[in-house]
Amino acid sequence: MPDAPRANRTGLTRRAMLLAAPALGLAGLHPGRAASEESVWPPVFATGRSQFTVVRPRLPMPPLRLRDLRGKDVVLTAKPGRVTLVNFWATWCAACRLDLPVMASLARSRSDGLDVYAICTDTGDLGKITRYLGGLDTQNLRSYVDAYGAAVAANDPTDAAFRLIGMPITYLIGTSNRIEGYITGAADWLSPPGAALLQFYREQA
Repeated sequence: MPDAPRANRTGLTRRAMLLAAPALGLAGLHPGRAASEESVWPPVFATGRSQFTVVRPRLPMPPLRLRDLRGKDVVLTAKPGRVTLVNFWATWCAACRLDLPVMASLARSRSDGLDVYAICTDTGDLGKITRYLGGLDTQNLRSYVDAYGAAVAANDPTDAAFRLIGMPITYLIGTSNRIEGYITGAADWLSPPGAALLQFYREQA
């Protein structure tokens, strides 16, 4: 994967936004609107070779039918007025071993107005998933299994709210229950840029 494009003074490069649109099957922001929308764009959050990418249109997060780690069906929804991070990972993903403990630390911080969920895309052995998590520091991280296809691969034509264009991938849902953007890779949400991005979306009504 190439290095993340350098952010311009708006916080996100036009190239990053336009590249995100076809990958997600969504329409990108029109470049001609950049100047007028500059004041509402989020601050830069980049990590490794990825950066937080805004998606448009801002689709509502649908209820997600999942399984918990005991094999029980659950329906996951975002809570109004709160920011939600939905993290997709897999047991074969090396970067997920770095990402999941950070997500767990963020969940343990009990940050005001924030919910954190981790969803494993493996659909087979629950024991393998629980053993994988047991070898990491993931206490207090609410974890589920994507047993019914809440997310799909990037090249899958299925009309799904979440696309797996990288692994791990974390989607941010804003306070109005709309999907605002995503970042791939092991992102340091506990860093000052990560905290600034979360605060930005907490303040968006």
